[in-house]
Amino acid sequence: MVNRLKNPIMSTEPPFFTIKSFNELSPAELYAILQLRNEVFVVEQKCIFQDADNKDQKSHHVMYWKGHELIAYCRLLPPGLAFTEMSIGRVVSSPGSRGISAGKQLIAEAIDCCHQLFGKGPIRIGAQCYLINFYASFGFKTDGAVYLEDGIEHVEMVK
Repeated sequence: MVNRLKNPIMSTEPPFFTIKSFNELSPAELYAILQLRNEVFVVEQKCIFQDADNKDQKSHHVMYWKGHELIAYCRLLPPGLAFTEMSIGRVVSSPGSRGISAGKQLIAEAIDCCHQLFGKGPIRIGAQCYLINFYASFGFKTDGAVYLEDGIEHVEMVK
């Protein structure tokens, strides 16, 4: 069972990554993923949208844990599923774990895993506009015009 800790920073266990295909996820891991995505995308960002988009089943899931707390997550989409290129999506960090570089570590891991899983090649993302500089620090460059997705400004970026 995955327990939600009040303060994941207090855990003495070092953070660690797990990467799994959808079919490899345990029910507790899937629940933790959906809970974190809903906590941030629906509740915090006040964005009502259909999270279950039938892409999770064909994606790999990068989970960043500290103890039993899922502190950051993203999914890796193979080429052709969301974009022509491979993609990183549903990038999220737990509100209680912000400020400890979990997001930076997650994206670095996600980029490495994308290339291991899908080969060398460009990675395309749909980034929330307020995170352009964050993704640019990993070599992503904007590609196209700003668009609204679920009421939030986004822009495609490619690395």
